[in-house]
Amino acid sequence: MSRALVLSLLLALPAFGQNPREQKVRDDKRKVEAEGYWRYNDVPGALAEAKKAGKPVVVVLRCLPCEECVKLDDDLVNSDPVLRPLLDQFVRVRVVGTNGLDLSLFQFDTDQSFAVFLLNGDGTVYGRFGTRSHRTNWVGDVSIKGLAAALKGALDLHANFDAVKGALAAKRGPKPEVPTPEQFPTHVGKFGKEIDYAGTNAVKSCIHCHQIGEARHAYYRKTTGSIPEALLFPYPHPKSVGLTLDPNERATVLEVAAGSAAATGGFRAGDTVLSLAGQPLLSIADVQWVLHNTPAEGKTVLATVTRGTPAVTLTLPLTLAPGWRRAGDLSWRSSTWGLRRMATGGMVLEEVDGKLSVKNVGQFGAHAAAKNAGVQKGDVLVSFDGKEFRREADLLLHALTTRKIGDKVAVVVNRNGQSKTVSLPMQE
Repeated sequence: MSRALVLSLLLALPAFGQNPREQKVRDDKRKVEAEGYWRYNDVPGALAEAKKAGKPVVVVLRCLPCEECVKLDDDLVNSDPVLRPLLDQFVRVRVVGTNGLDLSLFQFDTDQSFAVFLLNGDGTVYGRFGTRSHRTNWVGDVSIKGLAAALKGALDLHANFDAVKGALAAKRGPKPEVPTPEQFPTHVGKFGKEIDYAGTNAVKSCIHCHQIGEARHAYYRKTTGSIPEALLFPYPHPKSVGLTLDPNERATVLEVAAGSAAATGGFRAGDTVLSLAGQPLLSIADVQWVLHNTPAEGKTVLATVTRGTPAVTLTLPLTLAPGWRRAGDLSWRSSTWGLRRMATGGMVLEEVDGKLSVKNVGQFGAHAAAKNAGVQKGDVLVSFDGKEFRREADLLLHALTTRKIGDKVAVVVNRNGQSKTVSLPMQE
């Protein structure tokens, strides 16, 4: 083969060790910086610009090279005719990795791969956008119309900032475990405060959103032995309290589940929820923020809604019963993979005919603990730690709040009509 032909073949291959993910990340950076419409990974600069210009800030956290939210993000970046005039009124920032991210400000459901923050230049949060209840399907959670509604709402709050600033105070959360993601114990030595574009593997140097959630799980597992229930079931979807909200609006009720907390509180289809716990709402994600930060079971949260024509303003109670968070689905969350390592030795469990069946078992490292103990794909779970479970989420809750690292748990499975008992280690 001639040298010229070899050279032409090499030039035709993707750069950076033929890694298309690496190429995608670098191409995105070049493209966005060349267009100049968005600041790239520069939140401090955007806040400073916003203060000077008197504009609000929109920060889009977009995990690359995730494909699952690409449709919404492409519509956003590619000059959507509805969004563009709204975005023109903001200082705009695109963040593709969480290295160095201020966790006292950016608190959100980190199992998202697309999240939006709407801010004042002083760091006051107007609202959040970005909801997810399925690994790949976003229908029913987010839409371009919903994002436009959130942007309009943020502009209204910005125009009346002095009057609403007090009501926005609760949109910032408690002090985080560490100031920035790379300072979590599991990240120290692995990640820096910036993505390493100067090296050959920017992808590997990037802290993805879901890795924040995983690091928080590990932090509590290691320091206290137990992961808080609110962290196991984070950012409850409004459906957890019986509310189905319109993804095209800020917070408009489409449906109320019979017998739910929302039904008991008097919510009706067609209600527009203006505020929850005194906080103005810009999206479904803002509802989740309030629910996530409701500190105790049995707590009643008040909602201000408008109903009918002409509109009547009502105050409705939303009382959260014991265990209400546990209605949430964990199976779609990326961070649940780490919980399975800790609690089930890498087993992925699914409900089949009212019982838990082993959908899969991990094959490598700590994720192979169940396989090494003798569990196989297709086994039916009879009991775990002497208890019967019908949902994987309930089993994870039990293991991660009552069992410590190093404990051994008896697991009974049924395989082809035969009972088998194995001993499963609880892991970091």
